[in-house]
Amino acid sequence: MDAKGYEISPWELRWRGLDLEALHRTESTFAVSNGHIGIRGSFEEGEPRGLAGTYLNGFFEQRELPYAEAGYGYPEDGQTVVNVTDGNIIRLLIGDEPLDMRYGDAPHHERVLDFRSGTLRRTTEWVSPTGRRIRIRSERLVSFSSRAVAAIRYEVEPLDGELEVVLQSDLLANEPLPTKSDDPRVAAALDRPLVADFAAASGYRAVLAHHTRASNLYMAAGMDHEIELPADARCSIETEEDLARLTVAVDIPAGKSLCLTKYLAYGWSARRSVPALRAQVDGALAGAKETGWKTLLERQRAYLDKFWAVADVEIEGDAELQQAVRFGLFHVLQAGARGESRAIPAKGLTGPGYDGHAFWDTETYVLPVLTYTLPDSARDALRWRHTTLDKAKARAQQLGQQGAAFPWRSINGQECSGYWPAGTAAFHVGADVAAATSRYLAATGDTEFETEFGLEILVETARLWGSLGHHNSEGEFRIDGVTGPDEYTAIADNNVFTNLMAQQNLIDAATLCSKHPDLARDLGVDDEETARWRDAAEHMRLPYDDALGVHQQSDGFTHHADWDFEATPQDTYPLLLNYPYFDLYRKRVVKQADLVMALYLRGDAFTDEQKLANFLYYESITVRDSSLSACVQSVVASEVGDLQLAYDYLAEAALTDLHDLHANVSNGLHIASLAGTWLGCVAGFGGMRDYNGNITFAPRIPEQLNRLAFHMRIRGSCVSVEIRQHSATYTLTSGNSIPLSHHGEPFTLDETPVTHDIPEPPQIPRIRQPHGRAPTRRG
Repeated sequence: MDAKGYEISPWELRWRGLDLEALHRTESTFAVSNGHIGIRGSFEEGEPRGLAGTYLNGFFEQRELPYAEAGYGYPEDGQTVVNVTDGNIIRLLIGDEPLDMRYGDAPHHERVLDFRSGTLRRTTEWVSPTGRRIRIRSERLVSFSSRAVAAIRYEVEPLDGELEVVLQSDLLANEPLPTKSDDPRVAAALDRPLVADFAAASGYRAVLAHHTRASNLYMAAGMDHEIELPADARCSIETEEDLARLTVAVDIPAGKSLCLTKYLAYGWSARRSVPALRAQVDGALAGAKETGWKTLLERQRAYLDKFWAVADVEIEGDAELQQAVRFGLFHVLQAGARGESRAIPAKGLTGPGYDGHAFWDTETYVLPVLTYTLPDSARDALRWRHTTLDKAKARAQQLGQQGAAFPWRSINGQECSGYWPAGTAAFHVGADVAAATSRYLAATGDTEFETEFGLEILVETARLWGSLGHHNSEGEFRIDGVTGPDEYTAIADNNVFTNLMAQQNLIDAATLCSKHPDLARDLGVDDEETARWRDAAEHMRLPYDDALGVHQQSDGFTHHADWDFEATPQDTYPLLLNYPYFDLYRKRVVKQADLVMALYLRGDAFTDEQKLANFLYYESITVRDSSLSACVQSVVASEVGDLQLAYDYLAEAALTDLHDLHANVSNGLHIASLAGTWLGCVAGFGGMRDYNGNITFAPRIPEQLNRLAFHMRIRGSCVSVEIRQHSATYTLTSGNSIPLSHHGEPFTLDETPVTHDIPEPPQIPRIRQPHGRAPTRRG
């Protein structure tokens, strides 16, 4: 077929045409997940495929971290997500010819990821090398309603009369994976990470159980089937250590079809026995078969209907952006919906990139989306952080500090970064966790979470800043030797983002301790400690260059040597893969929004004039070598008044994976960037801020858009915001009245919708980027 690629459609991602070279990318974009189980979008037939992938959230193998020269406090072990037993495989033989898309011809082939049904559908017409013609229809889902269950419906229809077919439905463990890349963003290769414990089969059902060698985690995977046969068939099932296979041999008459429904179930644990895991999987399979395929589909649709009623963002005037925003929200939901007691990895469960680790991305980019659309999932993610407090406190003690030092990257809460300057030194992670906690509490009023989990998170993160920082001779509170979001500047003193986030952490912790004095005392907090926190916050150092009229990203940053952008070839970006960190650390070059991130998350600490001056300065040296940057730059560009630039950056964030802008989507999606599309719409064009729990809006949209609408859950109420070129309308769709603000004018939203005019944006100087690094202009 000549036309290949994604089609633009508001509620689905559709790929028409067969392009085997694109498989490694589309396997990520077409992944289905519920936050607990993730299955990459590979063909059911097993081959060809780019990168096999079935993942269980939190299931990893441990490996030793190599150091040329080790040092005290360096993490000893890394963690890598495991490609677990693959239940997606349904092989097909037509006569004696295997269905392999590398051979024969596919006059029609399309795949559709449906954002409303929550399924991946496929239709393929295939002509074998000897001329046999068949049609394959398949649909798969990972259930939101039944956390341990996935299911596939696979139909084979002959197009040229009777057809002899053999179908093989597999569970396969220890699939071979590509060798390790030199790219640090790519996962470490694991050779046969699963050790067989148990294999059994009966009827149409089979279960395999395995464990990992080093991390000693146990898992079980099971499959069961329903078969709609057009004629008598021969069926058999067999197992080996790493393979279970159901084989169906049947002659399909003309005008008939063979339909197989495959139910999958997964379970894992660090504590439970193999028999217990087998029982769990058997129970999940029994429940899935009792529920049936049709009801699983209905429940999937109902779950998504409820999600979209609150989470949808409507865009008129840019059909591609509309699709991309919904694509992003759908994958954010898949990453966080049913993770429950586990982290939300940077790639979700769409691929093995970054070894399956969670970073600060979760709290800073993903949780704001979930807090205002699916708050129970935000709560679960914060509860996971709380379960890791013991590890974070032990890490702080190892580093000679008090409180909790949350890891830069991890699967189970243990620090796994082997590079100190861009890992452990990024202590801002603790403040990011605290900020997400405070945001959740303010947005939901969840007093149970506040007393059982939130207070302790805020106290222990505040204690870290109390010990990490110190007062200098001038009375300023300094936090030295840390790394902010910009990984091209490391081990710096008084990073403004870090200091401002720590400041808010200290204030929020002291405030919550005053609200719950008895619980604070149980945590060992007294009035003297909270007074020290308030004093540190009040005297926090924020370096400023009077000559330039801008804040310094960190002490002395504006005095660093210039990076020669004009002499930097475009094919050497990202710079981290082509230049030594030693050179990057000494120059004025910014990998991603850092000071600009502070303008967004702590905008209450800056005047409007400071925001514009800072943005002008840092835009000129920010190269966006991270997918985390564009959405934040979009938000701040909206605020200072450059709506075209904001639009350009929003499109870049939204299309990061669909256009594979960082050339690494094969290892999984950039979940934070996808969440950032919501931030760009709501915090950017919507101007939404939630400083100190107060919800305010300052909406403006670019001239290319006719309308932007979104919804938010705020303290049990649901608010709808509709923005047009010259006005914005606020509607309370459910719940009690709520105080809001529009461009600085307070109002109370009740059952009567409120419409306000939108003022013209300010006139500002032209904002410039480094040579060759401006975003693509969106027409």
